[in-house]
Amino acid sequence: MSLPCSDQSIRPKKMKSASLPRGVEAVRCWCGDLCKVNEVTDFSDWLGMKFFMCANYESHPPESISAYIRPPSPPPVCMYYRWIDTETPDWAVTEIRERGRRAWASSDLEEHREKAEAEEKAA
Repeated sequence: MSLPCSDQSIRPKKMKSASLPRGVEAVRCWCGDLCKVNEVTDFSDWLGMKFFMCANYESHPPESISAYIRPPSPPPVCMYYRWIDTETPDWAVTEIRERGRRAWASSDLEEHREKAEAEEKAA
């Protein structure tokens, strides 16, 4: 299991709640609360990987909420997270490869289309 991380530049931006994998014990964050388990949904190198995240982190109200609705004193924001998975799951590796293949195929098709249109104009 990886060490706790405070480098927020690599913390996933898109995630969903997930279940604790079998054989993994729940951990407490720096503020002492039990962590939530999340799974990465970003299309990135971490797609499908699970990690622990402080339950207080997401309770910090978003900036877009009006000051009249926002609670007067939000709970302290603990930026703790720790990766549970050390490798991307097989299904995610397949998905990443397939999306890459489709993107290249689409790009190649577009290039052929542009080339055909240019030849048609020239004729």
